[in-house]
Amino acid sequence: MKKESEAVLLRIFIGESDMHEGKPLYKHLLELFRKEGISGATVLRGIGGYGKTSHLRTTSILRLSSDLPVAIEIVDTRENIERIKPLLDGKVNGGLITEETVKIIYYEGKTGK
Repeated sequence: MKKESEAVLLRIFIGESDMHEGKPLYKHLLELFRKEGISGATVLRGIGGYGKTSHLRTTSILRLSSDLPVAIEIVDTRENIERIKPLLDGKVNGGLITEETVKIIYYEGKTGK
């Protein structure tokens, strides 16, 4: 059965080497979102990119970077996204956060066989 609803996608762009209290920031954020009951989160590691400083980070063997780009995506209701945004203050420094309204299309498969 197909279900559709509206939600918010919050995308957080940071560097792989960004830390929070001695732990990689992306791990800290995943744990935070899970603890806060966010529906789901995914961490994506980029093979290349650059940000505000235009410093190129890449997996190319000639320019191997130890600070590859990382994007964390979370999708949930507007209320839950608004609730967790203040928790990012003081944690995401020098990153970029984007937000957009998305349509969730969920296909519910048969349970049991």
